[in-house]
Amino acid sequence: MTMTAVQPSTATVADLILDVRSVSVRFGGLAALDDVSFDVRRGELFALIGPNGAGKTTLVNAITCVYRTQPGAEVTFRPAGQEPRPLTDLRPYQVARRGVARTFQNLGSFPKLSVLDNLLLGRYSHQRSGVIAGGLFSRRMRREEVAAREVVESIIELLDIARFRREPVGSLPYGVQKRIELGRVLAMEPELLLLDEPMAGMSVDEKRDMVGFIFDVRAALGTTVLLIEHDMGVVMAIADRVMVLDSGRRIALGSPAEVQRDERVIAAYLGSS
Repeated sequence: MTMTAVQPSTATVADLILDVRSVSVRFGGLAALDDVSFDVRRGELFALIGPNGAGKTTLVNAITCVYRTQPGAEVTFRPAGQEPRPLTDLRPYQVARRGVARTFQNLGSFPKLSVLDNLLLGRYSHQRSGVIAGGLFSRRMRREEVAAREVVESIIELLDIARFRREPVGSLPYGVQKRIELGRVLAMEPELLLLDEPMAGMSVDEKRDMVGFIFDVRAALGTTVLLIEHDMGVVMAIADRVMVLDSGRRIALGSPAEVQRDERVIAAYLGSS
């Protein structure tokens, strides 16, 4: 089997929504990420895969500034119709306000609150009224409340969760809770959505439903998706491009078919004799 060379991106700058260059993350003497570079094209579903411990979540944490990168790293976000915005050295909430939102491997919902209240919490990054305006329920605060309700109602319809709207999230099936987690992040209206194992622990039917909702989100909202997922059947069926990490380094980047044939990828997952 011949090696598949990692080809440089042929996309123009205008096509890109995320440009990551020379990202390294270290924890003491451990290199969790080593000089990783790639880009994500506007509107695509970009999958990030690799064995356990490869550095996938670390990379998402670096992009969203949960972790600090080593000097020399560049992470640039390109909102539609706006100037490129560097993300490096921001706080995570500032990254979210710029249009880059993410889910986590573990559920981040508030189990005792209703579905509706959980989704409304996702609108916090768009709130501009202060505590006093909120307490007095000022005109500006009322406008923000109406706008938040409109966005949340559209998400409830998109994700088919209207029948659960008043239910405490913790009382719902796991697959539905994962859908609500997705909805809470969508309420932030991101241009770039980073999904960290959104189908982990799901049944086959639940995975099929989640794949459908991810496609619906792309079609209805125009959201670009970067997906971390361990189910190779899902990744190879839905991704436009796939990047593979192993021990913190990029070993392959290309179409699903190219990545499946790459000997380095096969060795990383199956081992080589």
